[in-house]
Amino acid sequence: MDKEETEVISEARALLGKLEYQRGNVEGALRVFDGIDLQAAIQRLQPSIAEKTPPKKGRSRPESQQAVSQHAASLVLEAIYLKVKSLQKLGRVNEAADECTSVLDAVEKIFQQGIPDAQVDGRLQDTISQAVELLPELWKQAGCFQEAVSAYRRALLSQWNLNNESCARIQKGFAVFLLYSGVEAGPPSLAVQLEGSYVPKNNLEEAILLLMLLVKKCYLCKIKWDPSVMEHLIFALSTCSQTSVLAKQLEEVMPGVYHRVDRWKSLALCYCAAGQNKVALNLLRKCLHKHEKPDDVAALLLAAKVCSEDPFLSAEGVGYAQRALSNCVENEEHLRGVGLRLLGLCLGKQAKMSSSDLERSRLQSDALKSLEAASGLERNNLDLMLELGVQYSEYRNLNAALQYAKKFIDETGGSVLKGWQLLALVLSAQKRFSEAEVVTDAAMDETTKWEQGPLLRLKAKLKVSQSLHMDAIETYRYLLALVQAQKKSFGHLRIVPQVEDDKVNEFEVWNGLANLYSSLSHWKDAEICLGKAKELKEFSPEVLHTEGLMCEGSEKIQEALAAYINAILLEPTYVPCKVLIGALWSKAGPDALPIARSLLSDALRLDPTNLINLLKDDHFKLALLWDLACIFFRTEKKAPGENVEELPCKL
Repeated sequence: MDKEETEVISEARALLGKLEYQRGNVEGALRVFDGIDLQAAIQRLQPSIAEKTPPKKGRSRPESQQAVSQHAASLVLEAIYLKVKSLQKLGRVNEAADECTSVLDAVEKIFQQGIPDAQVDGRLQDTISQAVELLPELWKQAGCFQEAVSAYRRALLSQWNLNNESCARIQKGFAVFLLYSGVEAGPPSLAVQLEGSYVPKNNLEEAILLLMLLVKKCYLCKIKWDPSVMEHLIFALSTCSQTSVLAKQLEEVMPGVYHRVDRWKSLALCYCAAGQNKVALNLLRKCLHKHEKPDDVAALLLAAKVCSEDPFLSAEGVGYAQRALSNCVENEEHLRGVGLRLLGLCLGKQAKMSSSDLERSRLQSDALKSLEAASGLERNNLDLMLELGVQYSEYRNLNAALQYAKKFIDETGGSVLKGWQLLALVLSAQKRFSEAEVVTDAAMDETTKWEQGPLLRLKAKLKVSQSLHMDAIETYRYLLALVQAQKKSFGHLRIVPQVEDDKVNEFEVWNGLANLYSSLSHWKDAEICLGKAKELKEFSPEVLHTEGLMCEGSEKIQEALAAYINAILLEPTYVPCKVLIGALWSKAGPDALPIARSLLSDALRLDPTNLINLLKDDHFKLALLWDLACIFFRTEKKAPGENVEELPCKL
């Protein structure tokens, strides 16, 4: 049988097999397709393509002959593609993937420099595009995931002349596979990496890159808007805590895609997660405007949560929480529980800002009632259990706080760091420092080294409380080594600051060491540590507080007072400096005593549980207590030291 007869038979088989496939006779079509010679089609198509671009004078072959040759070869390639589809429908997925690979190999052999638009007719291009899209799906169905990754990258990196819609489908499929398959794809091979180009380091980075490219194509109107692409991007960026980047993506979405209130709400959630609470609250205020959606329960709850983190916004947060509760449907017990929890937190913060003892006591009582009511609706909410323990500890009900801390650790099996921290803090508040240290050591045994920063910081403070200063210094040194090792390992991964729950940074360690050395009168060491802290954060109340302590220890009272005042100017609610300024003014004579009383009263209002611990001189503590008692209880002032032993109980 000569070459021409073979070509005719192949073309006939291609047409007959296509008819059988369209009729639904997959097995019959497969039997017909088995006799097609793919290599002959490749050899026939190669000269056709080579002669497609003619020289300037004349043509080597008639145009009609070229078209016929390319049409015949295209028919054979389409038949092989239909053979692949037949094998897939019959469940022979591995064979289908091998056949599909042979089709793409044949196309690459024919078009070694890629597929230009002018050289390929529409039917051949459609067959190539469909085969490129199908191959990764076949490998996934066969369970060969690394081959699927290679097929996806081959589809995106080779020159197949795909249209925008086809390329977008492949990019989306690959991004979804990277996000949810659980298979580590690894970076692309060095052969396809261009010098100076960005190379994704893991699945998540590669998926985000693909999804961002798809979103950009949507903005440029190259492809139709696909809401699922944004949903996948939201998941991916939220997983790696890049909510500020997600906010930027949401801001760039064309108007009309999302309702403006839904967009504001999503943006508020992103900015809240990124720690930009002011921006989030402003967006939520727009959502809750009377002309928008003032009764949106989700927006009200989120606004209450943002306000619960700032004492100055706590009163506004109470209003949001109450409105959310009034708009909850009866069967929405979970939302009612969340609303009561946020109401309790806002009331607790509002109590701290109250200038009246009676009002403060009422607000504290209402806060605990709300949290207890929320606990009744959500008995399995561990966060609520922890917050109740924190609230009781702040109100000095240490026995109740201790019970909630122990219960939280039992419920979580000791796997959550915050439970151990609360238990250690409550024990230290009860002056049970050795037990608190045992708890801290037990917590360190339950956590990895990378997560031990907060525990080491707490352990150092416990050592200081027991006057074990050298042990505290050693703990701080170990903590500093851990923080610096983390910094080198992870580098500057975040584009903008994200919310980090109870993480220790290098600034806190250096400042803590400076404080410790200054209390030991090791001025040179204190200055070195303070200098390191200033390099990281030059203007902060903590640095100025430490600087003031050093000046005061060196009997430079005016410089110390200036440092404390500057700290208050930076942060008006910074209690340690208010206390120390009050202490300095109280020693300046009777005329300065009203200023001292005002500062100390304000400090006591802001932080009633920590004021006395900030003072050093025992005799001055008693005198201060008596001065404050005279203010609060309007009693006649007596000399310090007379009948003062009952004052702590009264206060």
